[in-house]
Amino acid sequence: MPSPTVPFFLTSTTLSAANKPQPQPPAPATPPCDAQQAHASNAASLASASYAARMRLNPHLALRLFDHMLRSGADPDPAAYALALASCARGRDPAAAAQLHAHAAKRGLASHRRVRGKLVHAYSVCGMVSHARRVFDRDANNDMVAWNCLLRGYAQEGGDGVALRDFFARMPSRDSVSWNTVLSWCVTNGEYDEAIAVFREMLASRECEPDRVTLLSVISAIAYSGALAQGLWAHAYVLRKRIEVDEKLSSALINMYSKCGFIEGAVYVFDNIATKRSLDSWNAMLAGFTANGYSERALELFSRLESAGLVPNKITFNCVLNACSHGGLVEEGIRYFGRMSTVYSIKPDIAHYGCMVDLYCRAGFFEKAEEMIQTMPMEPDASMLKALLGACRTHKNLELGKKAGYRLIESAPNDHAGYVLLSNIYALDGNWGGVHEVRKLMLDRGVQKIPGSSSVELDGVIHEFISGDKTHSRKRDIYKMLDEMCQQLRITEKNQQKGSCWRYEAGTGERQRLHETAFVFSGYQYISLVTFYCSEAVKQKDSLYREGAGSESSDFTSWVAPCRQLLLSCVKLLLTGKL
Repeated sequence: MPSPTVPFFLTSTTLSAANKPQPQPPAPATPPCDAQQAHASNAASLASASYAARMRLNPHLALRLFDHMLRSGADPDPAAYALALASCARGRDPAAAAQLHAHAAKRGLASHRRVRGKLVHAYSVCGMVSHARRVFDRDANNDMVAWNCLLRGYAQEGGDGVALRDFFARMPSRDSVSWNTVLSWCVTNGEYDEAIAVFREMLASRECEPDRVTLLSVISAIAYSGALAQGLWAHAYVLRKRIEVDEKLSSALINMYSKCGFIEGAVYVFDNIATKRSLDSWNAMLAGFTANGYSERALELFSRLESAGLVPNKITFNCVLNACSHGGLVEEGIRYFGRMSTVYSIKPDIAHYGCMVDLYCRAGFFEKAEEMIQTMPMEPDASMLKALLGACRTHKNLELGKKAGYRLIESAPNDHAGYVLLSNIYALDGNWGGVHEVRKLMLDRGVQKIPGSSSVELDGVIHEFISGDKTHSRKRDIYKMLDEMCQQLRITEKNQQKGSCWRYEAGTGERQRLHETAFVFSGYQYISLVTFYCSEAVKQKDSLYREGAGSESSDFTSWVAPCRQLLLSCVKLLLTGKL
């Protein structure tokens, strides 16, 4: 099988066979006509194979040569059909694949093992999974390549994945390509918990060991699930197995630790990259600092990036401008926004303008934010209007908030966030009739509010908490802990935001507000402490302590700071295999 870093359908078998010198029998002194034709046919086939071996650069070249070979009267062999079908797959040409299939069937070669395998491959890659399945079912002894080709076809087909799961369960055996295909599908389709479960099944089956591709998918799933303990195990596995941490894997680890809130883990990976750091690694670390509220560290890292001689790209400046926005660094944000075009000749896109609008809104500079929206060369998107609307609520700019709110729900009529934000503006103004009007409009359009949720990992199990949930088996412990957290955090009247609609609807006080925005610490083992620190300190982007410039979080940060040393000690023990 090819290396896992190469897609499974790009096998080197055909290419190596095409480049391998073929022994030719000595020609007789006076070859008969049939022998001359056979020799010409072999020569044409070899020429076809030679040119088809270059189809990475031009997949249509092999098809043109195959057509020329047919027109010259040569008789293609199974190898020639296989090479031509491979070019169909690379060129995503389903019509050519179907024509080759019909041509091979007429010559009685469609049932040949090599041709049949390439037909499954070509049909699967071209999105004709039903055709691939019919070819596949005609052979009771398909090899692993054919199984993986069709499995990949089901993964690319989309849908709910029922066919993919059924076919995967039917496989007599599985290799790393099989497992990686299913893992990749899970991550691509947002089935992160299922991806982790598939990974555990892979380990239990002992059919093959995880490789770099496996870990890339699993680490991505862990990042979105917030399963820090699983992430620590995956990182330790990489170190124990001495798997090379290339730029993709290092960026994935940095992203995973950042999303799980363990920023020091991300720094550890970044500082220990063996090879020269790529721009992707720098961007991942910048994004981690920004998402976790370390704006000054993000700007320091950007200075290091420039000193190292790297040229930032659009993603880099998006991270930097976000850092300025979240940290309330208005002057710095304006300076970096200007340097994009003047120093690096980067044309700002909608994301960069959105960062600047958010920067001005958080600082209360609504005139500058409106000016930015009116003068930028594109229409504002929903995220930009949400930033404006949220800032209007924070700074009680009610008139601008109402105007932005209606513009938001018209531009994104199926997004519940716009209705909720606008109704909060009316509630803040004490206009309950306006609240009712917005809710009625939301109901008439069939838009449902998605309740806020959070999660925590305990003993390898991810527990989810939903806002206002009364059905959890440990609801008493959860709400008891929420009450204790309210006391510890010393939530003030300013933080409670009495005018918010959650109070108007539920009337449950500060505990309900905290439940909507915070994660729950419900255990006393070390991993609970790790998760608590990570989740509470940084993971929630909507944290009520970062509504403005972020200064309100100082009490909370000092409360969780003692967890830091225990957290780092636990991680070191995990990575060294002593825990």
